[in-house]
Amino acid sequence: MEQTLTGRILRLRVGCEFRYEVALPTPALFVVRPTAAGPYGEQWETNPARPFHDYVDLYGNTCRRMTLLPGQTAVRYEALVETAYMPDPMEWSAPQLAVDELPDDALVYTMPSRYCQSDQLAGRAWQLFGGVAPGWPLVQAICDYVNGALVFGYGSSTSGTSAVDALAAGAGVCRDFAHLAISFCRALNLPARYVFGYLPDIDVEPLEAPMDFAAWIEVYLGDRWWTFDPRNNVRRTGRVVIARGRDALDVAMVTTYGPATLHEMKVCAELAESS
Repeated sequence: MEQTLTGRILRLRVGCEFRYEVALPTPALFVVRPTAAGPYGEQWETNPARPFHDYVDLYGNTCRRMTLLPGQTAVRYEALVETAYMPDPMEWSAPQLAVDELPDDALVYTMPSRYCQSDQLAGRAWQLFGGVAPGWPLVQAICDYVNGALVFGYGSSTSGTSAVDALAAGAGVCRDFAHLAISFCRALNLPARYVFGYLPDIDVEPLEAPMDFAAWIEVYLGDRWWTFDPRNNVRRTGRVVIARGRDALDVAMVTTYGPATLHEMKVCAELAESS
């Protein structure tokens, strides 16, 4: 596999595949398409073929609806996307705004949500970070703490694990790191939202574990949203955003309205081959 660059543009191949089995016709919702699929197109494949339609949810995420028929159904998605060949932007001087200065649409991200119980963690947040300078240094201090407080491990949490649960257990996966960091940010009046997407191994040592979806956070500082990654805690290159929301509940990659058995899931995020 080779890097394919046009100037400082990075071309990536991203995608995923799911194989579900259901006993009855089961409506399903898939959220796997990048927010910007890029000029090189995308491809969906469903076997057996099923009618579908797409819509955009209240957070701006593209969702696909279909009904799975009894038996097994395979759903595959692939896209070529372009992104800047550079690490996540950073600005140490980015300021924290007072609540009365925040944009209206950022306020929802200052409030507790199902998995981010900022109200329950407020005392702990002020105890840990009350003396840290506001703005970027405060968010970075939160990410540093979360990165050290939780041990990453597949199977160390479930789909019902909250930020409070993860902190008590001292372990989790990337969504738990994100939930805990978001909770601390919101407790300190920093708008923070949950992000998930594809994260290729660009300019880092590849992990031995199979490729998976990744979760990180965005925090509103100054006049924009900034990317932070409490799980990896480094500025990474090649993030491809799929969806944003208050927490993982808003951006589940697959939602089935009835019992469904997941037999297989594959995720791809890699440099595209030279053409």
